[in-house]
Amino acid sequence: MSAHERPPAAPATTTDGRPGPPPRSGGASAAGWVLTIGLNVVAPILTYNILTEDHGWSEFTALLAGSAWPVLDSAIMVAWRRKVDEFAVVTLVFLVITALVSLIGAHTARALLVKDSGVTGLFGLLCLATLLAPRPLMFYFGRKFATDGTPASTAWWNGMWQYEGFRSTMRTMTLVWGVAYVAEALVRVGLAFTLSTSTMVTLSPLMIYGVLGALGVWTAWFGKRRAAEGERRQAEAEAEAAARAARPGPTPA
Repeated sequence: MSAHERPPAAPATTTDGRPGPPPRSGGASAAGWVLTIGLNVVAPILTYNILTEDHGWSEFTALLAGSAWPVLDSAIMVAWRRKVDEFAVVTLVFLVITALVSLIGAHTARALLVKDSGVTGLFGLLCLATLLAPRPLMFYFGRKFATDGTPASTAWWNGMWQYEGFRSTMRTMTLVWGVAYVAEALVRVGLAFTLSTSTMVTLSPLMIYGVLGALGVWTAWFGKRRAAEGERRQAEAEAEAAARAARPGPTPA
C-alpha cells in the first residue's frame, strides 16, 4: 500500500455500544441542499413571475410550468445517486399525483393552489399510515439525509433498526411530521381562499419549506436528545452492574 493510499476508516461507536456513522462528504450534502432549495423554491417563484409579468401567461399555466422544476430535481437526484431509493419513489409518486390533480376539476390558479395543498396533506396522511408498516416513512427520509448514499453509510443506517430506541425515535418523528403536514395543508387551503394568487405563489413554497425547516431543526434536536438519553441509561446500567459486582458475597459458614 503506497503512502497516498489509506484503508477505509472504521465506523466509530457511541458510548452505548452502537456503531457510529461512517465518514461522509459534507460538500456533497451541501450541494444537494442548494440544488433542492433552488429547484423547489427559487425556480418556481421566478418562473411564475417571469411568465405572468413578461410573457403574459395565465396564472394557471405559469403555476403548472413552475411545477416542472421539482420533477427535474428528483431526476437529478436519481441520476446522482445512480439508484432509485424509497425516498425517490415517494417523491415521484407525489409529483405524478400533483400533475394528475392539476388537470382535473376547475382550471384556475386558486384551484391549483388548493390542490397543491392537498398534496402536502396527503404526504402527512402517508406519514401517519406508514406507522402501521414494518418501517415508518421517516426511516427512509432519515437514511437519505443522514447518510451520503454510499453502501457503507446505507448499511450502517439499516443496521440501526435492530435497536429499540432507534425504532421508537423513527416512529415518533413520523407521527410528528404527519400531524404537522396535515395541519400545514389545512392552513394553506384557508389562505388560498383569503389571499391573492400572486401572494400565495410566494407564500406557499415558503410555508412548505418553512415547516420543513422547523421540522428539520426539531428532528435534529429530538434525535440528539434521544441518543443522549440512551447513552445515559447505558451508563447507569453499567454503573449498577459494576456496583453489584463490587459487593462482597455472603460469608461462608
